[in-house]
Amino acid sequence: MKILYVTDLDGTLLNSNDKMSEYTIKTLNALIDKGMCFSYATARSLSSAAVVTKGLTTNIPVIIYNGTFIVNAYTKEKLFSLYFNENEKNTVMEFLNRYSIYPLVYGFVNGEEKVSWITSKENDGIKRYLDLRKGDPRLRPVETKDNLYLGELFYFTCIGEKEELIKIYDYFKDKNEFTCTLQQELYREEYWCEIMPKKATKGNAIMTLKEKLKCDKIISFGDAVNDIPMLKISDESYAVENAVDELKKYATGIIKSNDNDGVAHWLEENSKTFA
Repeated sequence: MKILYVTDLDGTLLNSNDKMSEYTIKTLNALIDKGMCFSYATARSLSSAAVVTKGLTTNIPVIIYNGTFIVNAYTKEKLFSLYFNENEKNTVMEFLNRYSIYPLVYGFVNGEEKVSWITSKENDGIKRYLDLRKGDPRLRPVETKDNLYLGELFYFTCIGEKEELIKIYDYFKDKNEFTCTLQQELYREEYWCEIMPKKATKGNAIMTLKEKLKCDKIISFGDAVNDIPMLKISDESYAVENAVDELKKYATGIIKSNDNDGVAHWLEENSKTFA
């Protein structure tokens, strides 16, 4: 039986310092060398994920932007992609403009991947996001709303207080054209509300990857609400000890926390399942 193992990164495979321990890297690479079919599914971009997974062998495609893309981590070739159409883009733009909310906008502008934002509207959460990505070639500061929404768009991120963002979530969560998530940033007070095309979930992307790789079974690991679709479609699923309670109720079991190498320990102890 061919099993596809998929893990979230932040709060799950990564520790509280946004890193993988040497034990986790060594353990996973050894198991991958033995034939484990292992990937990750993250809300991060490929460039951001590549930094925090440096040293990890990624010999099968990975899932980024919460299931918006499946990509080859080495060649950056997209094997699966989702974008907003014009009507969907305009719906998001008009709603955010109505409430004077200024998001991070992800898209391809003249064929290049960019993250756009209005420089005069940076709040503390956006400033922190930008500070962590200094030198990132995707960054595209703009001065007007007209320039903000240019390009082939696939993702919106709004960062702020929960009370401010809940109206976005309530508006988009049940709309047929969109997937919308709202969750608190790890180890921070601010919340992130993210809007994606409807089929952009980790669950849908993993099912697509399962078919491409001709796997028979899915085992997944997560910690946050955006991992729920992933756990729902898995044959077995495990929440790290530090996971939110909302996620734990969907899990087959609870494993050690991200700071105690929970994913790596579980895989090492259950290696017979793919040997």
